[in-house]
Amino acid sequence: MKKKKVIVGLSGGVDSSVAAYLLLQQGYDVEGLFMRNWDSAANNDILGNPDVNNDVCPQEEDFIDAQKVADHLGIKLHRHDFVGEYWDNVFTYFIDEYKKGRTPNPDILCNKYIKFAAFREVAKELGAEYFAYGHYARTRVNGEEVEMLRGVDNNKDQTYFLSQLTQEQLRNTLFPVGEIKKPEVRRIALEMNIPTATKKDSTGVCFIGERNFKQFLMNYIYTKPGDICADDGVVIGRHDGLMYYTIGQRKGLSIGGHKDYENLPWFVIGKDLENNVLKVGQGIDHPDLYADKAIIEDVNWIPLKKFSGELECSAKFRYRQKDTKVILKWTEDGNLVCNMLAPVRAVTPGQAAVFYHGELCLGGGIIQAAYFLGELRKY
Repeated sequence: MKKKKVIVGLSGGVDSSVAAYLLLQQGYDVEGLFMRNWDSAANNDILGNPDVNNDVCPQEEDFIDAQKVADHLGIKLHRHDFVGEYWDNVFTYFIDEYKKGRTPNPDILCNKYIKFAAFREVAKELGAEYFAYGHYARTRVNGEEVEMLRGVDNNKDQTYFLSQLTQEQLRNTLFPVGEIKKPEVRRIALEMNIPTATKKDSTGVCFIGERNFKQFLMNYIYTKPGDICADDGVVIGRHDGLMYYTIGQRKGLSIGGHKDYENLPWFVIGKDLENNVLKVGQGIDHPDLYADKAIIEDVNWIPLKKFSGELECSAKFRYRQKDTKVILKWTEDGNLVCNMLAPVRAVTPGQAAVFYHGELCLGGGIIQAAYFLGELRKY
């Protein structure tokens, strides 16, 4: 019997490496596809800040690692350039959102437009019947519907970043490591002598890498310093540009002690874009940090049918945040009104709100606005 062909996104990390190994064990005809999403060489001219390794940039190191894994497993590795698609669909959005003073999550768009769209088209040309990734998530077929479930490892679950995927994108998608926990992934990699077994997990946004975040943004966005004001309106410092700060942020404010205020930490509680003012307040539980209602736009609902009336479920407003019980209701324009059953800290416009029913991920959207006791939080 002919083996079914699966193309796995081989990134050069341990998770995708073990995913490829597991697929081979399950009897698939496996090939790898390395995605080149960012042109480091071209952008170094813009950034004036070359990659950390002057000999080989991190992305090329990842490709070398992916090739080592492919050779070790005895599979073919393809390489494809998605730089144009990434720039148009991910990076441009990332910059535009920061210009608006919002805090975007480019990983969600990368999954939606690159890994589960452009990647799939290339994989189809290579003869793929299935598409596989090293994400900690699971799928389950329920009649005509494909459901996306949280990964078995709650600490590594990545459904938050996959919340914009559609039924079509989830169909014929495999998540081999979603069925096991991270320590088991490492154990398998070590036991099978996979070259990436001890490789450190990647963190942060791929196009920023190890660079200083502020320095990176300065090369793409005009920055205008301004006042930092306490919640009583008193100017207590200067900011470097509103785009560098997010709601709930404590570090990097450069606010020392003030004789007129208590000796408590300061947190970002809002942004006045019109007057270029960063608003701060003292205490991790400052009341202006909390919201009990949010409007969610650009909603992707994974189930085939949308609910009617109201739906009680749970939500995450940031990755790794604990689930919060919420009640959802559709608006006429396709947005969701999300009422929290208990106030939630730092519900930030531009970030993603993702909804769950137990282990089932229902989808999500982008936080447009947040409210507390009916008052708009002017973030």
